[in-house]
Amino acid sequence: MLLFLARRIGVMLVTAICLTFVVFYLTNLPAKLETLAKTQAGTRISDAEVARWLDRHGYNQPMLVRYGEWLGVVPGWVREEPDGTIRGRCVGVRGVEAAGERCGILQGYWGHSTRFRAPVGEVIGARLGATGMLMLWVLIVMVPMALIVGILAGMREGSRTDRSLSTFAIASTATPEYVSGVLFIALLASSTVGLSPLLNQWGLMDAPVLFQGNARSALEGITFWNFTLPVMTIALYGMGYIARITRASMTEVMTQQYIRTARLKGVTFPNIVLKHALRNALIAPFTVIMLQIPWLLNGVVIVEVLFSYPGFGWTLFEAAVNNDIELLLAASVVAVIVVLLTQLISDIGYVYLNPRIRVT
Repeated sequence: MLLFLARRIGVMLVTAICLTFVVFYLTNLPAKLETLAKTQAGTRISDAEVARWLDRHGYNQPMLVRYGEWLGVVPGWVREEPDGTIRGRCVGVRGVEAAGERCGILQGYWGHSTRFRAPVGEVIGARLGATGMLMLWVLIVMVPMALIVGILAGMREGSRTDRSLSTFAIASTATPEYVSGVLFIALLASSTVGLSPLLNQWGLMDAPVLFQGNARSALEGITFWNFTLPVMTIALYGMGYIARITRASMTEVMTQQYIRTARLKGVTFPNIVLKHALRNALIAPFTVIMLQIPWLLNGVVIVEVLFSYPGFGWTLFEAAVNNDIELLLAASVVAVIVVLLTQLISDIGYVYLNPRIRVT
């Protein structure tokens, strides 16, 4: 196991370096840097002024050098202004005495956000906490519902229950978040259409809407009314895929020889499902569930923007729209780390779900 972990961690480090360099290269293309200069210094500046701005902020160096500075393996850039002022990557972080030192992500410095005017580490930390809470509630709702639907459908293949639940799973997966989210808002969070006007008319509620279509207030306090719609929008889309995988795995397990043997011995059907079939049937869904975590982290962009929930996805959208290079790079690092860690955890989880599987 230790040798397996050492090899996987080595592969993860190489993969992370390659992926972050690709993102760094794409976000530091000349056109992107020119847009950044005009965003910060003014859209009407000339090409010569753009070149001077990029030089003053250390963007005129070779790509590999700047990537090394961002990682923290190469000393940060230093510039001396005509008035004698010292500028540099590390100067703004540790003072003038740190000019020429290393200050990258390896030293804990993620850069400064041009969109939020704050250190990137603080922005990412706060937004990850908000998205982490959203992901937690989505998993609490999505995973049990998906497993129940998949297990019930796979227990008796071809039955009416199987067909009904499979149709529901396919329909939920085929409905994108931006469609279901808009439908939820129209039906449950609108004061002019949907259920809210009817409930008000019948005197069943005093509030103008049943649920809140804006989840920003959830940052101050999560309630059933301001967090249900974004959670259900994400959970509904993700649960269909998990349910289909669970159903296929359960169907395959129920046709195995040891299941037939248990039936011939007179074991009751509930005991066959719970004690013999369920553990082996959960191996494939476990992998899919683990892969849902990076999808939740990066795939909530639409939902967070739709419901105005300032989490990681909303921040990523703001960074992309405003060409915030440092924030985009930090978000890519977080996404890469989450993907690699969830894959490692899913591989290790195989061993505990099925002792016949060995890691070498």
